[in-house]
Amino acid sequence: MIPTKQFGRTQHASSRIIFGSYALSKATQEEADRSLNTLMEYGINHIDTAPMYGNAEKCIGSWMGRHRNDFFLATKTRSRSYTGAWKDLQKSLNNLKVDTIDLWQMHGLTNPVGWEKAMGPGGTLEAFIEARDRGLVRFLGVTGHGYKVPTVHLRSLERFDFDTVLLPYNYLFMQKSRYATAFNELIELCKKRNVAVQTIKSIARRPWEGTRNFNTYFYEPLETQIAIDKSVHWSLGLSESFVITAGDMQVLPKMLDAAKRFEKRPSDAEMNTIVDKYDIQPIFSY
Repeated sequence: MIPTKQFGRTQHASSRIIFGSYALSKATQEEADRSLNTLMEYGINHIDTAPMYGNAEKCIGSWMGRHRNDFFLATKTRSRSYTGAWKDLQKSLNNLKVDTIDLWQMHGLTNPVGWEKAMGPGGTLEAFIEARDRGLVRFLGVTGHGYKVPTVHLRSLERFDFDTVLLPYNYLFMQKSRYATAFNELIELCKKRNVAVQTIKSIARRPWEGTRNFNTYFYEPLETQIAIDKSVHWSLGLSESFVITAGDMQVLPKMLDAAKRFEKRPSDAEMNTIVDKYDIQPIFSY
């Protein structure tokens, strides 16, 4: 079984691997059922989803009548307005067939204009606070992609005491000194405030080129077990964090298997060998 750890201030002992349900965006219910059964075999008790993830929320919703107490359930909104956020929340509640969401997150909050709108009058933050006060959601978070995210999350935590953050973290990302500096500053602040840290992009290989053989959105993933082992183990080496699985059902079992066998973080020499052998490249421009 994959170990659990207290998920920040939520009092929930989450599995250190969180299921990234973008993997179900094009899934049939039968395919989703197989993946969700696999999660339970490995002790995964935390699902991350969003209403813009295609079929994911509806596939998960078919499970919630029987398994709501088995999972910490997180979803998102991409809206930057009060009204739009409420529409997204209602859609998620309906799709997931639940009365409450454990964690509601502002999705992809990196654009300065969008940030000001979301945090200002009539913005998403007002909807977040109201939904929490009304008991429709329990905790609130922010997410983002790209190299600006740690700096933006620091700003978001200055504006409001969010319960969670979500951002990229892998060996190659952390070789960029500016990213690493901002990331480490964010981690220290999260430690002080007991904010849960979720990481993504652990098995990113390179930007997509040509035919897409996997369902991952931003990047072509690593696919051999040894490369996935090293990359997942490296990300799990950040003891404060929770790793979200890549958005593809083909690599999901390999990531779960890697996490189950995690003992220690690979060395830089080991990771450099993987980078060279599999031609791992940055997936965002810096």
